[in-house]
Amino acid sequence: MSTFFVATTPDTLPASLAGGQNRRVLVERLGLTAYEAAWAYQEQLLAATVAIKTQNRQTAEANLPPALTPNYLLLCQHPHVYTLGKSGKAENLLLNESELAKHGATFHRINRGGDITYHGPGQLVGYPILDLDNFFTDIHRYLRVLEEAIIRTLAEYGLSAGRIAGLTGVWMDYEENAPRPRKICAMGVKCSRWVTMHGFALNVNTDLTYFGHIVPCGIADKAVTSLQQELGYAVPITEVENRLLPHLAAVLEAELLV
Repeated sequence: MSTFFVATTPDTLPASLAGGQNRRVLVERLGLTAYEAAWAYQEQLLAATVAIKTQNRQTAEANLPPALTPNYLLLCQHPHVYTLGKSGKAENLLLNESELAKHGATFHRINRGGDITYHGPGQLVGYPILDLDNFFTDIHRYLRVLEEAIIRTLAEYGLSAGRIAGLTGVWMDYEENAPRPRKICAMGVKCSRWVTMHGFALNVNTDLTYFGHIVPCGIADKAVTSLQQELGYAVPITEVENRLLPHLAAVLEAELLV
């Protein structure tokens, strides 16, 4: 498992020059990666992109052409970990420190939106580090775009998934008055100067018992599910990745460099 990453510089990325936007996204598959390492890598990429945008403001004043900003999509899994967003409540974690250790899990307060969630092996986590100035500057639209890519991916497995009004993420039995709504994909993002980080967590072959130790996303009256639970069999993570990527490219109107 890698714990140190070197940021790719923007001049190593082939880029579309149309309209001064780079709509190409470099995909990096990190495998099973410690949460702290992935978080630090995201921060590194975001900071480098924001620095380019800051420099571009200075070059604009000098009537010089701007440098294109890069976009990344990090795909990974994590060892057992609970993360609490900045708007979350600590009491939604139902384990104390010794109980966390007993379950082989760690806990982190982080800088994304949303409440508490779980990450672990068998869950596909995606961290888009995108300059939304390359796409569209609308964070609500961005969340709906991520949801749509997941919905289309699940449809390839014959599953009808969708949205529940007022609740970010992707759900099974999402229709109004459905008997047992359950979340299959959680989302939480941060955006700084229109550069995104954090992202989505799609339960593929996830051990769902770990969700029993939290109030998932602060929602006490709805269940959590996985692709494996819905289908009745395990699905390779790489297969789900490969099915998801074309849908992400389509909804973002982007070119993914795999």
